Amino acid sequence: MTDSKIFRRLTYGLYVISSLKEGRINAQIANTVFQITSAPLIVAISINKENLTHEYIQNSKVFAVNILPVSTPLEMIGHFGFKSGRNLDKFGEVAFKPGQTGSPLLTSNSIGYLEAEVIQSTELSTHTVFYGQVMNTEVYSDEEPMTYGFYQQLKRGTAAPASPAAKSSRSEQAEKAESIKKENLIKEGPTMQKYECPVCSYIYDPEKGDPDSGIEPGTAFEALPDDWVCPVCGVDKSQFQPVD
Repeated sequence: MTDSKIFRRLTYGLYVISSLKEGRINAQIANTVFQITSAPLIVAISINKENLTHEYIQNSKVFAVNILPVSTPLEMIGHFGFKSGRNLDKFGEVAFKPGQTGSPLLTSNSIGYLEAEVIQSTELSTHTVFYGQVMNTEVYSDEEPMTYGFYQQLKRGTAAPASPAAKSSRSEQAEKAESIKKENLIKEGPTMQKYECPVCSYIYDPEKGDPDSGIEPGTAFEALPDDWVCPVCGVDKSQFQPVD
């Protein structure tokens, strides 16, 4: 007998893993990065074989680990975690610089990075574990790094933003969303207003509902149960923003 909840008690970080292939760059969110040895400096990462970043690492034999701070916006995590580089240029509107290995390095929402050259890999059923010898590192700030547990709290809306600026921004967004909700309710009761998830960009459309979660078509966002979450990434209902 196994209880899958035990794995939520393991400690993970949250990172943007980047690489390149034939002049193209890409990156993804990952939570499995760990140091293997200190002399020489060897780290390991685990990447899903279906991800584009996996293909890039296999081709170039290099990767970079960008370490996210606790102040990282949910929107950025969603950008690298729930969108595919096969459909868009993930660095099209994201500040970065090329690293020593050519891998893109974030220049904002990052407390530092390390670059590595793949020296070995282990193939598993769904993932590949890449072992890399560290070639280059830099620390940007002493801000606390994001953990997977803290990210889950952010998704549920139970963790306070880490920085005053982030707190202010999210507070303003929440106030705006609440204002629109109240205005619509005063005018005409529950509306057919669409709402968007800030992490994965899923849009709740009242006309379609969420049948997989037992939400019938025609159910207004305001009428959704308080424990309803984004069916794609699990973000709490309170984090959704009205679509203009």
